[in-house]
Amino acid sequence: MDFNLYFKSRQGEMVHLLKQLVQRESPSLDKKAVDACAAFVISEFRKIGVRVSRFPQKGIGDLYTVEYPASVRLGPEKPFLILTHIDTVWPVGKMATMPFYISGDRVYGPGVLDMKAGLVMTIFALKAFHQLSLHPRRKILVFINTAEEIGNEAAHEMIAQLARKSSYVLCLEPALPGGALKTRRKGRLVLKLETKGKAAHAGTPEKGVNAIEEIITQVQRLKKLARAGVTMSLNQIGGGEKPNIVAENAWAVLDVRFWNNVQKDRIMRALRQSKSLIPGARFKHTVDSFTPPMERTKPSVALLQNVKKIAGAIGIRLEEGKTGGGSDASIASNLGLPTLDGLGPDGDGIHAPHEHLLLPSLIQRTALLTEILRQL
Repeated sequence: MDFNLYFKSRQGEMVHLLKQLVQRESPSLDKKAVDACAAFVISEFRKIGVRVSRFPQKGIGDLYTVEYPASVRLGPEKPFLILTHIDTVWPVGKMATMPFYISGDRVYGPGVLDMKAGLVMTIFALKAFHQLSLHPRRKILVFINTAEEIGNEAAHEMIAQLARKSSYVLCLEPALPGGALKTRRKGRLVLKLETKGKAAHAGTPEKGVNAIEEIITQVQRLKKLARAGVTMSLNQIGGGEKPNIVAENAWAVLDVRFWNNVQKDRIMRALRQSKSLIPGARFKHTVDSFTPPMERTKPSVALLQNVKKIAGAIGIRLEEGKTGGGSDASIASNLGLPTLDGLGPDGDGIHAPHEHLLLPSLIQRTALLTEILRQL
């Protein structure tokens, strides 16, 4: 079966479904919007005869697992786990200035690449099995995350539980530019720093303790740990009440990225040992979210070699690479599971206004996904 030709003949259907998903805007923190988009996706999955499990959530969109096939008895092998997410970084209303459109072989829109295309790939791969009466080698579990972009403990725990029951883990995040898979990813810590000082009249600042000055000093101290590939990005900060009052409170949020757990442990040790730097100030930190790094492991490299052979047989040359962005694949990889990431389409502009995917790669990667599920 030539799946490249098969999905090429369904390109119009795939693009139509992708448009419907993108138009259902789904920012991570808008539960109503995410749930509405998820409900539409689940309705598409149900057409294939899958078993759906819903896991209600309060602070984020409800989580889902999809099981295929739901009724055919397969061998004793552990299932495949496919990781997807439906949430995006884009707010509701973004399509007014960033619409879905096609230009040549590029498809644009908020969330089109990261990663609603991955959901389209999964739906059409399962449709191919269903419509052609083909059977995958293993049962397929699909996890639909609704808070991947912000990180969520409940979602992370569910991924870990599913991964432990699985043989292989495939994450349909976008490929690296040029189409390479991701075998290394940075881990991520989102740290909230808070300081408390003492208010005073700005005309006599010596009578107060400036919390903003303390937070700036703490950030500068922590950023000295940014070496050997560690990055610390200060993207949110606030504090104080009025220009003529010494700031009593201040806060900042640091996005910290690192290649391995040794680097993470060094950062956390420095935080635990940290003290206030300005006399009279108080300092504390909290970890808002944590995603482990995806390190290059022997099980994942072995899976990569098998996938390269499958890809080569259908005319696809696969390379591997690394990225500073985190993903759910890191959770499975940290458990020692054979894990591959970046199986989604090629494109550019993740989290940027020019976000787009390359249409030929959407067809090609769907064909590859189907072959992997059929052969491994």
